[in-house]
Order: sequence, then structure tokens, then C-alpha cells
Amino acid sequence: MQDDKDRFYRQAQIFKALAHSSRLCIIDRLSRGECTPGELTKLIGSDASTVSKHLAVLRAQGIVRERRAGSEVYYRLLMPCVLGFFDCIAQVHGDQ
Repeated sequence: MQDDKDRFYRQAQIFKALAHSSRLCIIDRLSRGECTPGELTKLIGSDASTVSKHLAVLRAQGIVRERRAGSEVYYRLLMPCVLGFFDCIAQVHGDQ
């Protein structure tokens, strides 16, 4: 029973990390390949510190990972299975 509680807790943490439209936008963009925080800042239309906080939430749950190349930082999607969740929601809401 405790194993189930632990599993459900971990799953809830993932859902919490996904529960923001800007983070969903970040995940959608990263599903097409790596990009920099600067690119994500332009895409979302928020300031760099806000995007950094969103990336930290996603990183803490293992959804994204950063890679450094010299002075540049690139983010990539580590958990592409969440895209299936996007498809499920689109089907239910007729967004396809």
C-alpha cells in the first residue's frame, strides 16, 4: 500500500509541474528539439527570470534537462511520454 502512495505522490508532482500553460508551451517547443532559455523567453513572452523558474520546476521533476556548451545552455525534453497526455487531452476536447 505504501508503494502505491509513493507512486501516486510522484505522479502528482509531475502533474503539478505540468499545471501551467507556460510550462506546457515549453514542453511543446522542446518536443521539437533543444533550445536555449533565451528562445523560450521570446516564445513565452515572459521575462528571463520567470522562464528560469518554469525550467527549474520542470528540471526538478526530470521532465527536462540542461546541457552546457561553452557559455550557452540548451534544454531538451527528457520525458517525451508526456506528449501522449497532450494528445489525450486534445482528443477529449476535440482540439485535433
